[in-house]
Amino acid sequence: MKLMKKYVLSIVMIGIGLCGYSQNAAKGKSVYTQTCIACHQPTGVGIPGAFPPLAKSDYLNSDVNRAIKGVVKGLNGPITVNGKKFNSSMPPQALTDQQIADVLTYVYSNWGNSKKVVTPAMVKAQRK
Repeated sequence: MKLMKKYVLSIVMIGIGLCGYSQNAAKGKSVYTQTCIACHQPTGVGIPGAFPPLAKSDYLNSDVNRAIKGVVKGLNGPITVNGKKFNSSMPPQALTDQQIADVLTYVYSNWGNSKKVVTPAMVKAQRK
């Protein structure tokens, strides 16, 4: 009986965790549609030569803190994404910590990315 309670509790905790993750990604899709889609396109492929892809992005997947900082503080100058050079500018985004966490969680959960979950606390840490 005791083992059964632990099993049920584990299932409930996993379910709660997945709901929270899905909820953030769903909210993030809305933020993406309003803020990011013009440059990075509906499927995250970007605009060749102008705006880098977010889909299957080695730049994005290799350093979550750098990705957060890019959204918070903006990006200027050359970067290399998936072996291609981009030299454009992205202004800092006027979004809350929660919105940035949600949109990055959405991006990480789609288009062949690493499924990372970004939290508001992670975003707050990069604002310093």
